Amino acid sequence: MPEKKIVDVTEQKRLNDAREAGIPWKKWGPYLSERQWGTVREDYSEDGNAWDYFSHDQSRSRAYRWGEDGLGGICDEKQRLCFALALWNEHDPILKERLYGLTNSEGNHGEDVKEYYFYIDSTPTHSYMKYLYKYPQRAFPYRDLIEKNRGRSREEFEYELLDTGVFDDNQYFDVFLEYAKNGPEDILIRITAHNRGQEAARLRLLPTLWFRNTWSWGTDDQKLSLRMVAPGTIQASHHELGEYWLYCDGAPELLFTENESNAQRLWKQPNASPYVKDAFHAYIISGQDEAVNPAQVGTKAAAHYILDVPGGESKTVRLRLTNASMDDAFGGFEPIFDSLIADADEFYDRISPNSLNEDERRVHRQALAGMLWSKQYYYFDLEQWLSEHNSHPLLESVRHGVRNTEWFHMLNADVISMPDKWEYPWYAAWDLAFHTLGLALVDFDFAKEQLLLMLRNLYFHPNGQIPAYEWNFSDVNPPVHAWATLSLYKTGRALGRPDLRFLERSFQGLMLNFNWWVNRKDPTGRNVFAGGFLGLDNIGVFDRSAQLPTGGTLEQADGTAWMAFYCQCMLEMALILCEYDTIYEDIAYKFIEHFIWISYAMDRIGEHHDEMWDEQDGFFYDLLRLPDGQAMRLKVRSMVGLLPLCASTVFGANVAMQHPKLTEMTALFRKRHPEVFSHLAPTEEGYIGYKGRRLVSILSKKKLKRVLGYLLDENEFLGPHGIRSLSRYHLDHPFRFWVGHQELKVQYLPAESDSGMFGGNSNWRGPVWMPVNTLIIRALLNLYSFYGDEFKVQCPAGSGQYMTLFEVAQEISRRLASIFLRDADGRRPVYGGTAKFQEDPHWRDLILFYEYFHGDNGAGLGASHQTGWTGLIASLLDLFGRLDAEIGLETEREDIFDRLVKEQAGGEDETGK
Repeated sequence: MPEKKIVDVTEQKRLNDAREAGIPWKKWGPYLSERQWGTVREDYSEDGNAWDYFSHDQSRSRAYRWGEDGLGGICDEKQRLCFALALWNEHDPILKERLYGLTNSEGNHGEDVKEYYFYIDSTPTHSYMKYLYKYPQRAFPYRDLIEKNRGRSREEFEYELLDTGVFDDNQYFDVFLEYAKNGPEDILIRITAHNRGQEAARLRLLPTLWFRNTWSWGTDDQKLSLRMVAPGTIQASHHELGEYWLYCDGAPELLFTENESNAQRLWKQPNASPYVKDAFHAYIISGQDEAVNPAQVGTKAAAHYILDVPGGESKTVRLRLTNASMDDAFGGFEPIFDSLIADADEFYDRISPNSLNEDERRVHRQALAGMLWSKQYYYFDLEQWLSEHNSHPLLESVRHGVRNTEWFHMLNADVISMPDKWEYPWYAAWDLAFHTLGLALVDFDFAKEQLLLMLRNLYFHPNGQIPAYEWNFSDVNPPVHAWATLSLYKTGRALGRPDLRFLERSFQGLMLNFNWWVNRKDPTGRNVFAGGFLGLDNIGVFDRSAQLPTGGTLEQADGTAWMAFYCQCMLEMALILCEYDTIYEDIAYKFIEHFIWISYAMDRIGEHHDEMWDEQDGFFYDLLRLPDGQAMRLKVRSMVGLLPLCASTVFGANVAMQHPKLTEMTALFRKRHPEVFSHLAPTEEGYIGYKGRRLVSILSKKKLKRVLGYLLDENEFLGPHGIRSLSRYHLDHPFRFWVGHQELKVQYLPAESDSGMFGGNSNWRGPVWMPVNTLIIRALLNLYSFYGDEFKVQCPAGSGQYMTLFEVAQEISRRLASIFLRDADGRRPVYGGTAKFQEDPHWRDLILFYEYFHGDNGAGLGASHQTGWTGLIASLLDLFGRLDAEIGLETEREDIFDRLVKEQAGGEDETGK
């Protein structure tokens, strides 16, 4: 039987129907955060301390203003109606309704979730999803976690939930929560609790349905109601959503209350209603029967299941949330689930390269599942929020010191790809650009929508700035959106779906953003940029977003390289648009000229002490320009000096012929400014690369070799699990800088930082970060397509083993993938020395995608569920899995990159595979 093409795969048909016929397959999804407490949106404090103003302890009793949260939950695309799971083990002091973690001031390395939960599976339409929460049978050690972590220094490890002993003897439940869509608004829900201990244990399950509170702030005066209409059946009525029914198998006890704050508990004020948000806690844990509404009506409801689960066995609860009234909600329940699971398997089998082994497929699928689960509804009306804080800048009397006052135009109300659902239940703009590359593997349309979202009027600042993140929308993120836009356009074109409108809409917004960078972040007009910390927290001597203690300015090698890269991407987009409108040829020249001047500013003719390139060392450094006019390079070998490598773009042989006017203007520029071209790549007049290709790069061939010498040295940047963010050279040779009598030091730290410069868990002083590794790999592949097989370097440096740049890129990707894959001893480096994860069959195949990784052993660090940019490992597995297959067919390696863009997004090659 012939293998199915992607267009014949059932899940792909759902995606096509959503795009072409408007069938709302994505109306319901995992758009509910795992944490809403402690966020900026909910902060109405005087001092802006969001973590303390709305604490975890308050969250069970206090109605949220801007969003909701829950365990493994779902909601509609505007988060009007929510569903999630609550649990009680009969020992905890509270119901387990949402995730718990330490705030930034409580953890010795910053904020950190103290739970074990996993996003195991999801299709792009969320037609099938699977989530796992590991719930101890002993009392959850809330106080122990706080006290132990507060007592530890920055030099000590985090005190984790496993360290408390609460999972000893396997006394816990594995609670699996699965969703299967029989239709866009017909969702089957299956909850299975496995007792991993030897003794029988009781578990209370409370699947909960509730409305987001839209009425307490005067924004919605319509009556919303949940009510019992039959045993085990709850009807939800909403003036916008319409009618829904939650069917609960087994006719459990149904509980009702209001999603309203318990003012008596929180503020010692009388409650407007006797039925409040934390009623189920009072009813179940404290036995207060009067806490729930006997009329069985409200805005929050739960089905109360009591499960006695024998040791080593499991019990299952079934529910169905649907927009249709049913006489038999559970007829055919299991076959429907089986069918949807089969659809998910078919989809991932189709999009995964055949060359991936079982373990690689597991990592690939869970990485993508984590990215899909991390889509969240984000609602934030800045004009309303600032007015409520009496800090709207257009008001007569303005309260000063409130964050984000310059963003009063902003209204966010969309499903957005988030870095994760606990530590980052808010979008981060530069993270999101990387997310789109992974998301394009499974949902190309959603990936494009996400990039356009950041360039919309309701997000985009009128001055052209892209919002950074809710803690400070005005902070400066690396400008990677042009690269992501270009990558998605090329993917679509290779798929036979070239979206010129998407490219042009993005290009117009990016032009405004580019001009913002030029006008705001090049203060001296010298084509050198100082954009703040640029996402690379703690990488340098100073807080690069603050006033320098020395006075003067810091000219950043990474900021300037980011802008050179930005120029290249805009140039390439302009040349594509030239094919449809010749007016873009003049714009393309603008970006060529910008790139040339930026590159020249980094390294002029002759030896100078006031430029970023250090000829003696053969590396780029930040430049400190002092008030008296003196300048010095800050000789920290960090990712800052590697980013110029990423500004490398290759054009086809016919580019000059296709754009004669552009070629003429560039030749005139060369004639007028011959010295400016002296250090560009390639420096040889008229040098043409493999198959006539042209290269635009900051690095000449000579510079490239010198920088690669550092990149590929295992005593410098090349770690066993990827490229480190700081050279290991600085372990024994820390960089020291004196300001008066104060010594500032940068030392290689492979794990957590010992500096709180950008918060507790910010650290680019040694660990491996996935996004910049991906950009380095992209640059190496580009350079390989220009230089071909003739250009080889030692990898590792000094080993005597020579590789092409393709092989170097492949080797770095292999090292990155090894973080997650089982090694020869069956251990995954990502879990370090944690025996439970390494050895227990119920833990060892559950992959977490951390924020960053130990520079020497690959152990996961920082946020534990950041499958935002760390999900890029799926893209690398996909790319090199397909490259390996192509090379196995003895196809010319230099010619396959463009064709693989097509397959990377799940398209078809000539065989339909």
